[in-house]
Amino acid sequence: MQENFKSGYVALVGRPNVGKSTLMNCLIGQKIAITSKRPQTTRNRIQTVYTDERGQIIFLDTPGIHKAENKLGDYMVRVAKKTLEDADLILWLVEPTTFIGKGEQEIARILSESKKEIILVINKIDSLKEEKDLVETIHTYQVVCDFAEIVPVSALRKKNTQELLKTLYAHLPEGPMYFDEDTVTDEPMRDIAAEVIREKALHALKDEVPHGIAVTIEKMHDREDKPICDVEATIICERDSHKGIIIGKKGTMLKKIGSNTRYELEQMLECQVNLKIWVKVRPKWRDDKNLMKSFGYDEKKYR
Repeated sequence: MQENFKSGYVALVGRPNVGKSTLMNCLIGQKIAITSKRPQTTRNRIQTVYTDERGQIIFLDTPGIHKAENKLGDYMVRVAKKTLEDADLILWLVEPTTFIGKGEQEIARILSESKKEIILVINKIDSLKEEKDLVETIHTYQVVCDFAEIVPVSALRKKNTQELLKTLYAHLPEGPMYFDEDTVTDEPMRDIAAEVIREKALHALKDEVPHGIAVTIEKMHDREDKPICDVEATIICERDSHKGIIIGKKGTMLKKIGSNTRYELEQMLECQVNLKIWVKVRPKWRDDKNLMKSFGYDEKKYR
């Protein structure tokens, strides 16, 4: 390991749907966290690792900080706040704007209580028509927090992301290599597979369904005699009507979700995937702590 090797944990925080997962996937050069245009896509903390000759950055993608409407929402906000405590450096992602709403004001309040350095990342600059719009956004946010740096990027277009990495290394301490240099994530493949299924469902389903679904992996194993991975999963929803929508007429929607999932898992696993998906109804599971825990939403993972 070279001299002046930098390392540390970097938390990505922000309102739902500002592009935290897209930015993290962009920085590590691989898709690990699922993405969608729907808010509250990320529910658990996702950890990924970026390593180069300068050092090692462990990114912690957090659920969007929002006003919780159920116990699952409470859980997501607590996970995000706990992640801030665990991080060496905080990246606050915002969109270009000259108006700071209640959601951003609440995040600013939470961050003001942190003693960690905060870097403001203005994402989606590809949506700006003129440079003065970016300048106005910077002026708007400068008075909100005491930022160590302000870096404009476009995660979607991979614009200025190398400058962001350079900035992160400038603010991280010298430290050890926490993970092997080939490690991209320590997330279990079962968890990644469950999230891929949920992502494909988010993309395919109507507005009223996605917030109320969870995915569990019942079985996942490689066959000994063939390069095939067998995966059995269950999509959990809250209403019988939602179950009908997820399955679709003559099973067309479930087939679509399964086909899209299978393609992505085969790219990840580099083998054929035999995927079976069921749909079950668990009314009001987002307000049932025991069910939430059984579906993978357990705060003990972060203690």
